[in-house]
Amino acid sequence: QVQLVESGGGLVQAGGSLRLSCAASGRTFNTYAMGWFRQAPGEARQFVASISGNGGMIGVADSVRGRFSISRDNAKNTQYLQMTSLKPEDTAVYYCAASLYYSSAPFAEEHYSIWGQGTQVTVSS
Repeated sequence: QVQLVESGGGLVQAGGSLRLSCAASGRTFNTYAMGWFRQAPGEARQFVASISGNGGMIGVADSVRGRFSISRDNAKNTQYLQMTSLKPEDTAVYYCAASLYYSSAPFAEEHYSIWGQGTQVTVSS
């Protein structure tokens, strides 16, 4: 089955940018909806962004709209989260997720079956 590995996290100053990558194994990556979630210390995991299997549909959380964008390259079995204008409140562990049952772009956590290990993003003030 699908395995996911996130990368690209790190420490940046407020106003800076990062691009997160999620590399997926599997032969049918282009049929899976993909998403990003994040979890800050002491808080619940929250939806960030999602993208349909063919990239034609996206969803973005209100808290990051206009600053973050999601994309995917099915030829590389990879999805991306481009993060700009970062704020200290964006500090969290960011998780890549895949839905084995939906090709649209769901934003409910229970619709995702496969999860990566997470990558830390820290934004300093």
